Amino acid sequence: MFKSILSCVLCAAAAGCMDQDNGMRGTNESRPDDRMMNKMSSQRVDRDRVEQMIANWPQHSKMAAMEMMQKYGPPNEATASHLMWWNNGPWKWTKVSSMEIPHDFPMHHPDLLEQAIDYRVPPDMFDDLAMYDGSVICERTKGEISARCDKEGANFLALNLANEIVTGKRSVNDARTEYARQIKAMMAKQPAPLTERLMFSPMKGNSGDPDRPAGM
Repeated sequence: MFKSILSCVLCAAAAGCMDQDNGMRGTNESRPDDRMMNKMSSQRVDRDRVEQMIANWPQHSKMAAMEMMQKYGPPNEATASHLMWWNNGPWKWTKVSSMEIPHDFPMHHPDLLEQAIDYRVPPDMFDDLAMYDGSVICERTKGEISARCDKEGANFLALNLANEIVTGKRSVNDARTEYARQIKAMMAKQPAPLTERLMFSPMKGNSGDPDRPAGM
């Protein structure tokens, strides 16, 4: 009788461990870092305080910050140098920085608005994406890809074309040509569909680096 009860207890414990392990490897929401991100995304910084903090920022950074607040509400984090939104719209995170980075493609502008999604970039594609646009940033271990520019539309465009490079739909040169063409159209308020939204679905879970320990 005792052996039977003990056997049942051990089986239940093993099943519980298996369920917990499967949960940790399942959907994006089950991972500890994502639970923390969800918690942070529920907190907002007072808008008046944010406007005071960015009052002396460079003009382009200030404009981007106001545009993001208009669209997504006050940020979830605010410091003297940047604002952060978590899980805003299609993005895993959005960052507006007061430290503008000069960028000359496709024309001179400051990079200050960075937006990221979950996305596993094959390691053999990193060079192609670097040649395509130095402001498309791949994080292999985190399983993220981000774009940094001065407009959200430009970030949509950068990632849409990066995805087309990864999936073999465009060459690097073709993507650069199309990027310049659509930016020109967007600035002229003409149709530029790749600047309007993500044209593919970001990964949800299991986008991180599939690397394994070296066994040293």
